[in-house]
Amino acid sequence: MAKKNVWVCMEQTDGKIAGVSFEMLSEARKLADALSGDVCAVLFGSGVKDLAKEAFPYGADQVYVCDNEALKNYSTAEYTRMLAKLVEDNKPEILFVSSSTNGRDLAGRLAGRLSLGLASDITAIRLEDGKPVATRPVYGGNLIADVTFGEQRPVLCSVRANAFGKADPDAARTGEVVDVPYESAEDAAIRMQVKEILAKAGGEISLTDAQIIVSGGRGLGDASGFDLIRQFADTLHAAVGASRAAVDAGWIPYEHQVGQTGKTVGPKLYIACGISGALQHLAGMRTSDVIVAINKDEDAPIFSVANYGIVGDLYKVIPIMIEEFNKVFAQR
Repeated sequence: MAKKNVWVCMEQTDGKIAGVSFEMLSEARKLADALSGDVCAVLFGSGVKDLAKEAFPYGADQVYVCDNEALKNYSTAEYTRMLAKLVEDNKPEILFVSSSTNGRDLAGRLAGRLSLGLASDITAIRLEDGKPVATRPVYGGNLIADVTFGEQRPVLCSVRANAFGKADPDAARTGEVVDVPYESAEDAAIRMQVKEILAKAGGEISLTDAQIIVSGGRGLGDASGFDLIRQFADTLHAAVGASRAAVDAGWIPYEHQVGQTGKTVGPKLYIACGISGALQHLAGMRTSDVIVAINKDEDAPIFSVANYGIVGDLYKVIPIMIEEFNKVFAQR
């Protein structure tokens, strides 16, 4: 009987592996052990072969690497073609792809190419009677659904960053690197070519990678309140987050939204300013190591998950905190 292997499509940009890749590998290791299978990673790009070894400490047994200049930049057609062939040849039981912009694009295209069902943006997965059951938010994050799968394989899931958590790496683990030859496809090159990638202007820290996040909510009163939030975040070298209410009000772009309908985060420190603590927001940040809540409503639900709570006017509390932090940093 063929092994029920769990595959992870690793994501890299400019030679750096995305953190969600290690989270997917960690979860894949648990599932593969339960299925008596192996964990296989897939890595596409240019000059990426040396990155393969980063997968082994997080549970990979094999890493399939296609290292070619044609794969330097993400291309829907090329990545789908290469990944589809590997899947058809090896028939994994489960395949994880990230829920990043590129990952969602790739997962949807792959599902269409291979006639697979797709559980998108999942936040958890488990085995029931040896069969995968995935969990994902639905109806704008107002409900959580369990997704079961038929007999079609692989089970294809796109995974929300910071949902699984990352295992402690085992530096002693090793594995096999499998070189995958690149085979050009004239038709794919003619239909679409990536000519240039324009980086977003500005130096804001990404929410998904941030170790410290300062978030603002409805309690700010209006959009100008985020000037104070950004000042606080700059002091702590933190990322700026927001509640759904603040985003819906148009005070800050969607890319800053934390919650089931935004980004799931897991920083070392999360500071919630003027955020009441709706369930959909808590679901996106409650795995943070330390949570600090600032709210003038002492009955706000956010205090139920906070490690430290400050009941008070954020416009009075935050300036004092900024001043005190600057004093501490000046002494270093």
